[in-house]
Amino acid sequence: MSALALLQKMPAAFNPEAAGATQCTIQFNASSPAYIDIKDGACTYNAGTAATPDLSVTMADDDLVAMMTGELNGMTAFMTGKLQLDGDLMLAQRMSGFFDPAKLA
Repeated sequence: MSALALLQKMPAAFNPEAAGATQCTIQFNASSPAYIDIKDGACTYNAGTAATPDLSVTMADDDLVAMMTGELNGMTAFMTGKLQLDGDLMLAQRMSGFFDPAKLA
């Protein structure tokens, strides 16, 4: 699966209970930049670059897919340089829990 296909699936895999009252914009910098908005218990996908994201995630496509489907540990990816973050690091730690990895696979 491509990173673009995975990002497009994120709204369907979103778990509003896990996100709680979180309101944010997360930018994914992969081969096809895109971002998701989480607001009022909903998640929307947008192609392109967000004006002011709360968090920017930069990864190679294969690594992004592996991390979001549970095959690659986010902390391991960060410590080995496969994952670069800019912005709200607490949000980065919680982000993967907002999505059902089985629905992203």
